[in-house]
Formats: sequence, structure tokens, C-alpha cells
Amino acid sequence: MKTPGIIFDLDGTLVDTVYHHVTAWNEALRTARIKVAQWRIHRAIGMSGSLFLPKLLRDEGLAHSQSVIARLEAAHQRHFDRWIGHIDPLPGASELLRLLERQSIPFAVATSGGAGQTKRLLARIPNRPDCPVITADDVEAAKPAPDLFHLAAQKLDREPEDCFVVGDSVWDILAARRMKAAAVALRTGGFDGHELQESGAYRVYADPLELSESLEQLGLSLRSHR
Repeated sequence: MKTPGIIFDLDGTLVDTVYHHVTAWNEALRTARIKVAQWRIHRAIGMSGSLFLPKLLRDEGLAHSQSVIARLEAAHQRHFDRWIGHIDPLPGASELLRLLERQSIPFAVATSGGAGQTKRLLARIPNRPDCPVITADDVEAAKPAPDLFHLAAQKLDREPEDCFVVGDSVWDILAARRMKAAAVALRTGGFDGHELQESGAYRVYADPLELSESLEQLGLSLRSHR
């Protein structure tokens, strides 16, 4: 039997970006004279702006068009780009990826961000092993559609049901369930552990460090290295 593959979300899962995204979206909206409570923005992090902005604006009683959505997405990108040089990996992210490499456990990164942003964020993880990287530029539909994770599974030469998807939001879990993969959740996105479990997460861990110490719970046999 093939060793299961592990597919990682990036933002909020390997790098500590969730609240930077909230701030960037808030600044983009305020620049357009749209005031939205930041907790409502946070609840949508993990989805692409093209998916969550229409509902957010409707809930505020505001009309919108594709051009408005595109301008807000571009403004968010500009604001977020200013933060990238100050973003840190989440605790244990680098160590977890290196452990998987040493154990010959195949893994990939699949993110709703574009290729350029993804490259810069991955560079924030020191000593990161090479792996397949799937971005929004590679698929037609973003999360919670499972397209990103489906393509990552193909790159790992694994069936979807032979993969674990590791993410930090209910949207990651939904996408994983839609492709019949087991979802593993981290609390690093600010979602409550009970909510993540109720969404369908197989296991919930605090951060990548706790996950690296718990791989046996996923049925992964680790070889000792002397």
C-alpha cells in the first residue's frame, strides 16, 4: 500500500497570515468607504474574495458588480503584500515538513493565493523541503471547491481518499470532505476546535508543532533515525 499523502493549506496553516488578511481586507473595504465588522471578515478567511465578497456586500445592503469585486481584490492584494516580509511561519511548520521528507511521506501545498504571493510566503518558511505547490492560478474554482486539493492529490500520485488535508478553516474542511479526503484541522486560523470538529475534521491540533508530534494518530508509521 502507498503511504498516504498530506496536502497542506498555506495561509494560517503553515504561515501566520490570517489576521494580516483580515487587516488587509478591512483596509481595502474602508478605502472603498465600506465599513464591515472585522469578525465578519475573519469568518470568511480561507475563501477567495470573489466568493465571499458578494455575500458580505449584500448583507450590508450594498450593490456590487464584478468590477467592484475585482477592485477590492486588487486593493486587498496591495495591502497584504506590504506585510509579507514580516510574516512568520507557524510554530513547528519547518520542522514538520522536514520530518515528512525524512520519513518519505509525500506532501504538497495547495493554496487559494496566486503564484507570486505563494512563492513569497513559502520563502518565509526556513529550510523548507521542495514539494508540489498548487495555487489559485492552476485551477478554475477556489475553496471551498475541492479543485486545489484534487490537483494536489494528482501531483502526489494519490487518490483523494488516500490523502489527509491539513487546514485551519471550516472552508478547508468542507473542500476536503467534498473530495472524500480526511481533514485534519489546526486552530491557528482562529476557529474553535469544536467548530472544526463539527465541520468534519478527523483530528484537531493546536499548530504544526503538535501535529508533528501526533503523526502516529493518523496511522503514519515513523521510522527511527539514529
